[in-house]
Amino acid sequence: MRAFRAMLLALALAPSLAYAQASNATREINAAAAADLPFADREDEDFAARGFIATWPENEIRGAEGNVVWNFRAYDFLQGPVPETVNPSLWRHAGLLVRSGLFRVTDRVFQVRGFDVSNMTIVVGDTGLIIIDPLTSVEAARAALTLARQAVGDRPVVAVIYTHSHADHFGGVRGVIDPADVAAGRVQVIAPDGFMEHAISENVIAGNAMSRRAIYQFGVGTAPGPEGVMTSGIGIALSNGTLSLIAPTQTITRTGETLTIDGVRIEFQVTPGTEAPAEMNFFFPDLRVLCLSENANATMHNILTPRGALVRDAKAWADYLTEALRLYGDRTDVMVTSHAWPRFGGDRVRDFIGSHRDAYKYLHDQTVRMMNAGMTGREIAAEVRLPEALASRWFNRGYYGTMMHNSQAVYQRYMGWYDGNPANLDRLPPVDEATRYVRAMGGPGNVMAQAQQAFDDGEYRWAAVLLNHLIFASDENAEARTLLARTHRQMAYQAESAIWRNMYLTAARELESGVTPRGGTTQAADLVVATPTAQVLDLLAVRLNPERLGDRRFAFNLVFPERNERFAVTIANGVLVHESGVTLADAPTITSPRGVFLQALGAGTMRRAVINRSIRISGDRGSLEGLNEVFDTPDPNFAIVTP
Repeated sequence: MRAFRAMLLALALAPSLAYAQASNATREINAAAAADLPFADREDEDFAARGFIATWPENEIRGAEGNVVWNFRAYDFLQGPVPETVNPSLWRHAGLLVRSGLFRVTDRVFQVRGFDVSNMTIVVGDTGLIIIDPLTSVEAARAALTLARQAVGDRPVVAVIYTHSHADHFGGVRGVIDPADVAAGRVQVIAPDGFMEHAISENVIAGNAMSRRAIYQFGVGTAPGPEGVMTSGIGIALSNGTLSLIAPTQTITRTGETLTIDGVRIEFQVTPGTEAPAEMNFFFPDLRVLCLSENANATMHNILTPRGALVRDAKAWADYLTEALRLYGDRTDVMVTSHAWPRFGGDRVRDFIGSHRDAYKYLHDQTVRMMNAGMTGREIAAEVRLPEALASRWFNRGYYGTMMHNSQAVYQRYMGWYDGNPANLDRLPPVDEATRYVRAMGGPGNVMAQAQQAFDDGEYRWAAVLLNHLIFASDENAEARTLLARTHRQMAYQAESAIWRNMYLTAARELESGVTPRGGTTQAADLVVATPTAQVLDLLAVRLNPERLGDRRFAFNLVFPERNERFAVTIANGVLVHESGVTLADAPTITSPRGVFLQALGAGTMRRAVINRSIRISGDRGSLEGLNEVFDTPDPNFAIVTP
């Protein structure tokens, strides 16, 4: 009987073909949007196609185990007229992003695009190749370099440049170079100051929550299609291969620093705190090519990513673009970036940088102006819009970041989450608040009737609010979950932002089918090895469960001989405190390879490891009894759209 009820619930929540269609309201909104778009501006169509040489000869890139790392046919449906289920602006943008292959940018500069969410740029030196941003995965990067060598010859890679500290710009590095060649000095690896710290740290402390929310942002588990995912807005998608990391051999610490690599001169501009905490632009004066990394894109970027991150500085972002324009604008003929297509012609590059800069400057300045006038983040988001001169440029549109989301991020950077109204100072948690709302509105039946009316009227934002309260008041309300899923789909079909579309569609899928189980986040081996032990202990600290700890106290010394590291660790009062290079007198000492200790602690096999002497303890072992019981293993599948 339980299985039969579960089957009925699944059938009730299953999306029907009718639910996947655009409503009249959605068709009208998308038609109105199309009427206002600058389709006469076809500059991007030219730039995205220019210099095409060849693409990968097979439909897929596969890993060593036969797994599909990349599918070149996933977006073959992007042909013909715009379907009613896609915002026409997003449809156009996706069609340009998915053009894949090797492109000649200019003399000695090539790009491989459409093999990952990011680009690989190849500069031909006197004897070898300089690789800029080796994609996300080893397999995709290896394929990209194989394709490039068909045009540039079988030259060795003499240098890799990481533009910034996000994984889609370094993760494929072992696909283009061998660590032994780096160690022997045959290959340079160049990165901005702070690269290793930020490449490792960004996803450590909040990694589980960020990974869960990234499923929404990138639409993981939802197939591409007219009713599905329409790219990630800034690129197609993350390749599904092996992540790697090779530490830089040289870091760039100041603007104006120069290098000559294999006969190629490079001038650097450091831009910390912009799109990434460690990022840089650079210029090739002899080639008249400017690389603006991910500080300039074919879309407005995120000041705060929906998956979660530290809030970025929109003002600094704009100011660094101003500096780049001054330093390199008059000397540039071609601009390349870490995503999307190049820009050709000095006048076009300067126009682009100035307009793109103005969009971020306007976002920042007008948000702060309204904030200082007493408006809250939500009020600002409802009002702030780019002026026509900026909004009419395709590259300022919100395919990835949006003015609505970004203005609230600027507000948060200055003012925090609290809007100043004491009614919002100590709000009820979502379930309690929802229960009271539903009761005050006359009960579930009345709320459902109002939500249905809002849906029928095309007022999807209001319908979503009502239905969200109804579900958080009673998660067993299958009718509410079905209607909210339908609501989110219509909002997805209207969204110009690819990631807003992804988030709405993922929410709809989980309302209908539940959360697709996934294992805990597994870090790539290179990243684990490179993570400082202090950060590992910080991660343990945020997994300490005070209720499990109770009034117990632990104190011990931790020695990792292979790393020549010693830490003093105390656990008491619900907190873990660690100090490097300090020894606690009269406390036991745990000596072990770091990997063995962490695995035993995480798997709860500490006792077994001590018995087989892979972990050695000197001093009072009894005082460590129960140590591995006090840490949580976070749930990688926690609920988002249900309580």
